[in-house]
Amino acid sequence: MVDRRWIAYGAAAAVFALDRLTKLLVEARIGFEDTVKVIPGFFDIVHSQNRGVAFGIFNDSAFEWRTALLVVASLAAVVVVSWILRHPERLDRRMFWGLALVLGGALGNVYDRIVAGQVTDFLLFYVGDYQWPAFNAADSAIVVGSGLLLIDLVRPQRGTANVP
Repeated sequence: MVDRRWIAYGAAAAVFALDRLTKLLVEARIGFEDTVKVIPGFFDIVHSQNRGVAFGIFNDSAFEWRTALLVVASLAAVVVVSWILRHPERLDRRMFWGLALVLGGALGNVYDRIVAGQVTDFLLFYVGDYQWPAFNAADSAIVVGSGLLLIDLVRPQRGTANVP
């Protein structure tokens, strides 16, 4: 039988690989001024660079240590999540997969920060003049993984009373 921790690390590696592949494709084929309309009025593929954190937060910050601070914080998250995944028998299914997705996404974005000092974003959703900041596959994995972790936190555990 396969050790569950290698399943988690393998899933994280798959997220990392998908993130790298999609970013490389966007960087090679889409210019900064170009937009590929996928679903007109709702979803485009663009090429943008984010020096901040998820969804462009702190992108325009002039703080000179921003990238170094973000790399250190991201590496700390990678270490903590990797450490938790060393004992998958202690985790339920949602927490297991949530942590694996967060690990893969964090690895994808920290790689970009170390290599380029910024992260490539390319998925742009919008309706009319309202748009969500561009994001990437790593961000998607982090959001889905975090959602699984939140569900795990708020849902009553089996065998425990539902205390208000």
